[in-house]
Amino acid sequence: MDKASFTGIVAGITLIAVSILLGGDLMSFFNFPGLMIVVGGTLAAILINFQLADVKAAFKAAALVFKTQKLDPNELIATMVELCTVSRRQGLVALSKMQIEDRFLKKACGLISDGAKEDVIRDALNIEIESMKQRHAIQQDVFVKMAAFAPAFGMIGTLIGLVQMLQNLSDPSSVGPSMAVALLTTFYGSFFAFMICTPIAGKLKSRTGSEVMNLEIMFEGAASIVQENNPMIVYEKLSSYIPLSSRRAMAENKR
Repeated sequence: MDKASFTGIVAGITLIAVSILLGGDLMSFFNFPGLMIVVGGTLAAILINFQLADVKAAFKAAALVFKTQKLDPNELIATMVELCTVSRRQGLVALSKMQIEDRFLKKACGLISDGAKEDVIRDALNIEIESMKQRHAIQQDVFVKMAAFAPAFGMIGTLIGLVQMLQNLSDPSSVGPSMAVALLTTFYGSFFAFMICTPIAGKLKSRTGSEVMNLEIMFEGAASIVQENNPMIVYEKLSSYIPLSSRRAMAENKR
């Protein structure tokens, strides 16, 4: 589990809940019609704005916010160095016999072992990287748009509540409670936008950056294998993607 995401969401909700409890009753901030307007309206607008498949993919991607990343760049560099060593000792065809789980790296090794030229490999892998960026950009945009729509529907809910309140001005005792209910939808819209949607969009963007870096490590590693660079050169080239403070020495990668 990603500790930063988990800590952030728990801390945010807890601080808001405690602030409410210090000033009154938590249940006084629950209004089902208001939730229907904000959540239902936001989802309806998103479905109009995007394809259903894109919305489903975005919500599946949101689960990644709370998961740790699978690929460690240092481990990936170690893998590329190992593949370089194997190709130099046993030939490029040997790469096709290696057990590789990552789909992108498997594709790169397949192209190399098939004798594809460097420019062909670069074109194929570049298309793969750009396609991934586009898919992820759409998923991020779903949550960016939700963060924009939610406050708007919160305001719509507030206006509906104000209209209902003004219709009952003859009863002064109902004005205060009605006004409180009307303002709750604005609260829901702001909470939904800035506590949930915007942070998820930001975290997905950060994850995309990390994934792109990993793909570029594989990309440059595959190009280096085709160029018949020795393992040390491959290590030095690929380790440049990682900050000095986080790099492992080549001997440590081998272990």
